[in-house]
Amino acid sequence: MEQKHIYQLNVLGMFGIASVLFAGIFFQFALDELPCPLCLLQRVGFALVLFGFALNVRFGIRQRHYGIVLMGALFGAVSALRQVSLHVIPGTPHYGSDVMGMHYYTWAFVIFGLTILGVSVLNLLWQEKWKEGTDTMTKIGKYCMWFAIASVFLNFVLTFAECGPYECAADPVKYWLFN
Repeated sequence: MEQKHIYQLNVLGMFGIASVLFAGIFFQFALDELPCPLCLLQRVGFALVLFGFALNVRFGIRQRHYGIVLMGALFGAVSALRQVSLHVIPGTPHYGSDVMGMHYYTWAFVIFGLTILGVSVLNLLWQEKWKEGTDTMTKIGKYCMWFAIASVFLNFVLTFAECGPYECAADPVKYWLFN
């Protein structure tokens, strides 16, 4: 694989993860479902994954950037698996709606798992030396970067609106800021 293709995969990964964060915001408002503390931790995991991809897009492909992606994906996967384990027992109510037959936290676990698998395979298959990448971003990379920054910023603002400077409620029903 050429470095150009690796760069494009990072832009695609950044766009995909930012889209997941925006989808969470959309469902938060469209279905009036406030995210629980474990959901917010999963969003932090997505933001860390996004940060690693963004570093690769902005400063060039580096192994340590993929380390950030993997650590964020592991953090998010553990948070998602914890939530899945809370709701796997028959008769236990689920939290939130489902999308195509699976709940948000199950989708989060799948996406984190695919991210770990994809980045691991990419690192194993790329036989070139880890050379310093270029500092130039493509136009699509810049647009995806702004999209990613907006998704993380909106999630930060909405989390503050929901929880404020306090610990988030275990089963949130209203925004702290608009109380």
